[in-house]
Amino acid sequence: MIGSGMATHAVNGVAKIHSDIVKTQVFKDFSELEPHKFQNKTNGITPRRWLLLCNPGLAELIAEKIGEDYVKDLSQLRKLHNFLGDDVFLREISNVKQENKLKFSQFLEKEYKVKINPSSMFDVQVKRIHEYKRQLLNCLHVITMYNRIKKDPKKLFVPRTVIIGGKAAPGYHMAKLIIKLITSVADVVNNDPIVGNKLKVIFLENYRVSLAEKVIPATDLSEQISTAGTEASGTGNMKFMLNGALTIGTMDGANVEMAEEAGEENLFIFGMRVDDVAALDKKGYNAKEYYETLPELKLAIDQIDNGFYSPKQPDLFKDLINMLFYHDRFKVFADYEAYVKCQEKVSQLYMNPKAWNIMVLKNIAASGKFSSDRTIKEYARDIWNMEPSDLKISLSNEASNELYKANGK
Repeated sequence: MIGSGMATHAVNGVAKIHSDIVKTQVFKDFSELEPHKFQNKTNGITPRRWLLLCNPGLAELIAEKIGEDYVKDLSQLRKLHNFLGDDVFLREISNVKQENKLKFSQFLEKEYKVKINPSSMFDVQVKRIHEYKRQLLNCLHVITMYNRIKKDPKKLFVPRTVIIGGKAAPGYHMAKLIIKLITSVADVVNNDPIVGNKLKVIFLENYRVSLAEKVIPATDLSEQISTAGTEASGTGNMKFMLNGALTIGTMDGANVEMAEEAGEENLFIFGMRVDDVAALDKKGYNAKEYYETLPELKLAIDQIDNGFYSPKQPDLFKDLINMLFYHDRFKVFADYEAYVKCQEKVSQLYMNPKAWNIMVLKNIAASGKFSSDRTIKEYARDIWNMEPSDLKISLSNEASNELYKANGK
């Protein structure tokens, strides 16, 4: 690490907040010595795969309004702001989302044998399983929703389908326990007749690009809830934004710039900021304080600890509980209350389809910055010292024949 800081031509982070941490913490001395070497290059995604290919209905709808050039210049999505008052267009965007949800519901029913309510909010967290990404926080919210339904089944509840997916590293015991907890909670929730179709929980097995291409266009709510200061950037957050999902998240990684582009009021931002996390580290994080003062959190943790979700193996999650109380570097309990309250705001807005759809369109219109085209141009200009040039690539005879066949000629 030290050698690389001294010998490199340039050092860059992959989101503004990440680059700031690189300069002020990771390579503080080197950045003071050679500040010109340190840059930011915010990550991006390719709109060809993550919109045109996986969500053709939305891509065509956008093209009808602003033309097809946005495919090569994603910043043109800003033009969609002109249609925020167009009720017909807003309904069309909503219809595309509903069609995607219906298709994905059928896929889930076939693959996972769980009947999904396609009108429910699709609340999705798909990424590798890791403590810092805090799938545990999401799981605690699921348990809290379940307990609320059980306590008062007649109370109005906005139906949700919570979808969590991702892989754990082979030797990562805690990540595997987190997956086991999610599937154990799902077994209880999905088979409780009192809950019915108000709440369903799905763990997507073998999460991969082909599965991402199905779930992302169908998502209503994107979960980007890492502890502030731990996520370098993230790109899943950008894919969801481009496909018309709203984001619930912390001020971490590229979420910060997404909030800058769309306006913080158009994301569901909650929890500690980087400075708050540092202050809590200095003071000393005591998980028991939160456990003892938040009754719903206490109930959820007690249920996990007492084997409610693992009756045949009541001690199954002892290591996980021990970690949450004594070794949790990512402070799940500290953000629990703010997260649950923010989720209540999400449910409120979901009950107002027009307001929800306006916020969706604002997010799509603000996602132009997050194209990999922009990222690569910045690398070329500022680090590689290269100028882009347009090249026409002639197809080989073999490729031409394949294209000919594909077009049915």
